[in-house]
Amino acid sequence: MSTRPRSGARPDPLDATAVRRHLHGRPEIGFLEIETADLVWGLLADLGWQLRGGGDLVDVHDHPGMPGRDELDAAVQRAAAQGVPAASVHRFRDGNTAFVAELRGARPGPLVALRVDMDALPIQESRSSSHHPATQSFGSSIDGAMHACGHDGHVAIALRAAALLSDRRFPGTVRLLFQPAEEGVRGAAPMVAAGLADDVDVLLAVHLGFGTPDGCVAAATELYGTSKLRAEFTGVAAHASGAPEQGRSALLAAASAVLGLHALPRYATATTRVNVGTLYAPGVANIVNAHAVLGAEVRADAAAEHDDLEQRARDVLHGAAAMHGVTVDIARTGWATSATTDGAILSGIETLAPSCGLRLLPPRPLRASDDATLFMRHVQERGGLAGYLLVGAGTYGPHHSPTFDLDEAVLTPAADLLVALIRSRLLDTAR
Repeated sequence: MSTRPRSGARPDPLDATAVRRHLHGRPEIGFLEIETADLVWGLLADLGWQLRGGGDLVDVHDHPGMPGRDELDAAVQRAAAQGVPAASVHRFRDGNTAFVAELRGARPGPLVALRVDMDALPIQESRSSSHHPATQSFGSSIDGAMHACGHDGHVAIALRAAALLSDRRFPGTVRLLFQPAEEGVRGAAPMVAAGLADDVDVLLAVHLGFGTPDGCVAAATELYGTSKLRAEFTGVAAHASGAPEQGRSALLAAASAVLGLHALPRYATATTRVNVGTLYAPGVANIVNAHAVLGAEVRADAAAEHDDLEQRARDVLHGAAAMHGVTVDIARTGWATSATTDGAILSGIETLAPSCGLRLLPPRPLRASDDATLFMRHVQERGGLAGYLLVGAGTYGPHHSPTFDLDEAVLTPAADLLVALIRSRLLDTAR
């Protein structure tokens, strides 16, 4: 029997599994999360949360990591076809899917914010008989898109927490920061720039999986700073045989840059990563290529080394362009920094986790990047507390793979732990 809700039906926000399955069936890539944002907005409005969103909240105009016009328009058409009201489509179109929900508690206390990432990945989900979402009929119904990193579970956790907190039996204020485009670390920076974390006392982020044992929660270490770079090389087209000396090959420049980037030295003082993930150069075999686009990333677990590595990468790109007589335009399409979890948050989790059916483990390495760190660093630099928590959710296929899945049994205790932490006085030491 299918568990996929019919178009227009909304799951109970207290039922984290139902929410997760609803979202899993309709995955949306970063900045295109119109259906997701509409569903969450409507559920929170019913619960009495105060909502802010749309183009006036966060400026994503000319964001270098924004999808193309065709993708933005296709998302609008898809959402409208699914019955999303015209007002919601208008609010969230053109990449304006970030929004904020806020609720004031019954007594004074800190402003606690939870970063919630909503986006999916451009991956075709497995339809194998061994893949649980496929056999239970809640697999992705959108070709080429899949929740392959657990963000559907993150939204489900946040909505259950919001439903429980709607009785306002907590101190201070809770703010839910619904973030688009975590993949590619594109969505947090505009939200931080919009001032949405300026007054936050405590910032929390949760990620499911990454090898954390079931029934356990741990602070993440080795949150790598990263920069995603897009380099566009422009040369001069020419006949590859009749006048090759008149051409300037953008493709050769980009290819030289690929080798140069991967040859960058590593660091004795930090863990670093360099990767070229894409290289696109349209043309034909008998024309000196005049245009090429390269996508690359650098990562490091220390801020100084990350900044130095990014500068070296930019030097390689400029050097390759100069060597082949072409020009290059470099854009940073996304970025994240390194961050650590504050001890006061860990103490609170250790105290409260057992009553929620979870056990605190020593900090565990993530060895990946998340732009929640931009929120974390911003809050910590202003005297607040921040934490990034990993919650065990099974090991069904690696993250970012067609067979990724979650142990849905962890969704309820994860939400309950956040609620217990917010309702306690354990975070009152912030600021």
